[in-house]
Amino acid sequence: MGPQQTNIMDPQLPTHHKAIVYDKPGHISTRIDTVETPRPGVGEVLVHLTHSGVCHSDHSIMMKPPTLAGQVGGHEGVGTIVVLGDEASCGTLKLGDRVGIKWVAGVCGTCMACLAGRDAICANVKISGLYTPGTFQQYVLAPANYVTPIPDGVPSEMAAPLLCGGITVYAALRKSGAQPGECVVIPGAGGGLGHLAVQIASRGMGLRVIGIDTGDKEALVRSLGAEAFIDLTKYSRDKEGSDKLVADVRAATPRVTGAASVIVCTGSNTAYGQSMSFLGFDGSVVCVGLPEGDSVPITGAIPGAMVAQELRIVGSAVGNRKEAIETLDMAARGVVRTHFTLEPMSKLTDVFERMERMEVQGRIVIDLSRVD
Repeated sequence: MGPQQTNIMDPQLPTHHKAIVYDKPGHISTRIDTVETPRPGVGEVLVHLTHSGVCHSDHSIMMKPPTLAGQVGGHEGVGTIVVLGDEASCGTLKLGDRVGIKWVAGVCGTCMACLAGRDAICANVKISGLYTPGTFQQYVLAPANYVTPIPDGVPSEMAAPLLCGGITVYAALRKSGAQPGECVVIPGAGGGLGHLAVQIASRGMGLRVIGIDTGDKEALVRSLGAEAFIDLTKYSRDKEGSDKLVADVRAATPRVTGAASVIVCTGSNTAYGQSMSFLGFDGSVVCVGLPEGDSVPITGAIPGAMVAQELRIVGSAVGNRKEAIETLDMAARGVVRTHFTLEPMSKLTDVFERMERMEVQGRIVIDLSRVD
């Protein structure tokens, strides 16, 4: 007898469901549509999503070609498995298991990047919300071997942003090479990525944190474990102001020798340009946030200085399956806690507008049970 097939839709499941689509790619505009609820194939599960985090990458996908009108965005989804494609191909997963859908929706598992555990740069990677239907909807298909189990005790709305933001900064901190007791600087410390990086660095990895952001985020950043905070609004935007900021950051580092690493969690060319000057010897700049507009080289990446101080610049995309599990485990142990605001599906356009105005503290999570 072959594997038991369980891909017949439960009559209690809807034939259609609500999804948020990008209706005018290139503009901040979304629309709630009714779409057909799909059936899982071999090796797939159907997940009833309850929450989805909103990431700046979603904004970027919406605003740039080749995104097509009607694309369902989102890549930080949490829900329960309601249909298994077939039991044999779904491993140990069971109906009712709570799982997460990540930025990487699935990988080939056989290319050199996959074999090295570098899931995000898989040669055949599938990205949630880019060609592959994302998590801004009430039901979604997912590869059974790529969903992330959500630990008991971690609320779904808190877990959702960890599936991209949390994993991303955890992977970046691991790549930084910074050791317990050393200092890391986090530009964008009060944002969606940064506020998670501060917690994981200080509480989970024993690092000393200097946060950089606007003054309205100081209380949040300090409460999450930062030893020092630099308020960007107190510095002019000219060279004199930039030099003063660099001097103040270095003065705040232990023994005034510079930081072991800078984890750039903001999409700011200015932040990248200053980052090299924050470092002490053998330091690293880890590139996480992606500036928009024209590509600009990192100012200060001078070969002579990099050789003399043995400095490094490291690119870091989202983490792999193991790092996803480790990040959620930290949440279960209380090491990291997402600071979020819940919004209904109808508010996604407004969320993107607030994000563009840099008015968001922490993370926004869409409650997919609330349409209006």
